Amino acid sequence: MISDSTHEITALLQAWNRGDQDALERLTPLIYHELHRAARQCMAGEHAADTLQTTALINELYLKIVDLKRVSWQNRAHFFALCARQMRRILTDLYRAGVCQKRGGKQTQIAIDASTICARGPRRDLMAIDEALERLAQIDARKGQVAELRFFGGLSVKETAEVLQVSAETVMRDWKFSKAWLSSELED
Repeated sequence: MISDSTHEITALLQAWNRGDQDALERLTPLIYHELHRAARQCMAGEHAADTLQTTALINELYLKIVDLKRVSWQNRAHFFALCARQMRRILTDLYRAGVCQKRGGKQTQIAIDASTICARGPRRDLMAIDEALERLAQIDARKGQVAELRFFGGLSVKETAEVLQVSAETVMRDWKFSKAWLSSELED
């Protein structure tokens, strides 16, 4: 059963799509909690003193999402899928910027608790996860998408199935494979 909140979010996304700026103002408080939860999950293993704060990630995400002009929001799940991809990009770009500073500039280390992906795996850094997801997507694009949506977007199995237009059983099979594959990749 789809909740009233899901319908409301979808309706507001579509109104925003049509140019209704009031819809964006009404939408923001409805999605903030879920985005904050997904961001907190993405950043679970970070060293708090050296990294981007969860709220700052949400603010950066908000700026990127508001600037998107050509997105035709289908529904709530589509929105959160795009947010997952954007959060992944923001975090990997931040890491790369820190790593690439010249003359020994301070590096920003972003480590993510991979236990969300790999049940008993140790902490892994964001770049290792990002690179592993890229390799997985080359092997099987849908399995890569499932892992990205579940890990970075915090989407449920049902929401992931909706975004990818497959059954929940297919998502569960892909998720099980992805976790095992990523766990193996991240152990190296």
